[in-house]
Amino acid sequence: MKYKAIYGTHDILPDDLPKWEYVEKVIRQVMCLYNYSEIRTPIFEQTELFIRSIGEETDIVKKEMYTFLDMGKRSMTLRPEGTAPIVRSYLEHNLGEKASLVKLFYIGPMFRQERPQKGRLRQFNQYGAEAIGSLDPLIDVEIINLNLEIFKNLNLETYELHLNSIGCPACRPVHIENLVNYAKSRKNKLCRECQVRLEHNPLRMFDCKNEDCIQELKDAPVMLDVLCDDCKKYFKQVVEYLDYLKIKYLINKRLVRGLDYYTRTAFEFKSSLLGTQDTISGGGRYDLLVSDFGGKDTPAIGFAAGMERLILCLEKEGKLKAKQNELDVFVAILGEKVKQTGLKLVQELRSNGLKCDMDFLNRSLKAQMREANRQNAKKVVIIGEDEIKRNIGIVKDMEKGGQEEVGLDKIAEFLNER
Repeated sequence: MKYKAIYGTHDILPDDLPKWEYVEKVIRQVMCLYNYSEIRTPIFEQTELFIRSIGEETDIVKKEMYTFLDMGKRSMTLRPEGTAPIVRSYLEHNLGEKASLVKLFYIGPMFRQERPQKGRLRQFNQYGAEAIGSLDPLIDVEIINLNLEIFKNLNLETYELHLNSIGCPACRPVHIENLVNYAKSRKNKLCRECQVRLEHNPLRMFDCKNEDCIQELKDAPVMLDVLCDDCKKYFKQVVEYLDYLKIKYLINKRLVRGLDYYTRTAFEFKSSLLGTQDTISGGGRYDLLVSDFGGKDTPAIGFAAGMERLILCLEKEGKLKAKQNELDVFVAILGEKVKQTGLKLVQELRSNGLKCDMDFLNRSLKAQMREANRQNAKKVVIIGEDEIKRNIGIVKDMEKGGQEEVGLDKIAEFLNER
């Protein structure tokens, strides 16, 4: 064939779309229960927005962004993540002036030019939530619980919550200095990528999947050991609230997030069903981002989750199956003179809320009945020239068997009653 979908993208076909619609419906219902309002931002923004928020030395900015010049020679980027556009919108539209705490959620496509693999694409879909305006550990726990509520409503079972604190500007420099001093003597044993990270973004070394790097860093200093008093107290409160709600978690001292704007609480929900790329959802606190964008000092926390990864997990657990297409009624028409009557009946049935279709290929009755079976039609209305003369249609029950003759002007009422 001449054209195919671009590498790293995929089509969501009609047979699979009901899965996506179901998952999105559950997400929206839970977000509504937690009083989060949906926001939709453009899929591209000024490149500087992402460089400033994500970090110039992160893998996303250095290697993965889809960046282009528009006709005005301005650098634009397809959004690789959702938080920066939402903070930009929060400031641009003065949302903080309307409410002290702004709770928003989103569902939509993101774009990263990385190596495609299971659950990881170049155009992928995320859902997420942002709570902007509160510096209370309670909101951290709500964001975590929001994830759990979505999983619970989807009956997902295979996942584990990993939790850490990555400190603040007061204590993080101490950790970075300790980490750099530790890793320098092992630099030659680290992969080339981690050697670069050691110079420019040391915390990202903990993200490396290379086994040699993991082994070399297994005894490296961790952030929890040097938290300042405020960060230590904050993390202790988060843990206490989680314990109070009986939410199970694993303290993962090596957990870091791939974006520079995170502070204090960091978390990920991981699933063994996904292999090495095992994160379904991840997030944390970003108390400096609003002020970095020119706003007032405003604390915030959020998370983002991959739709493809979530659906993959649900499918592996057998919780999500393709829903077969079903028709309420298929109208089978026999002969050229019957087409107008068939068309009118189909429109009448649709107006009465019945999912309905008819033959558009001039097929035989036998072929039309096969098509009705393929589309799992519950009823078939057969109209030929003889039925037109008698002003009736033959209504065939495809589920129970049997058929009845019904007046053409009574068919909609007859089918609605059944």
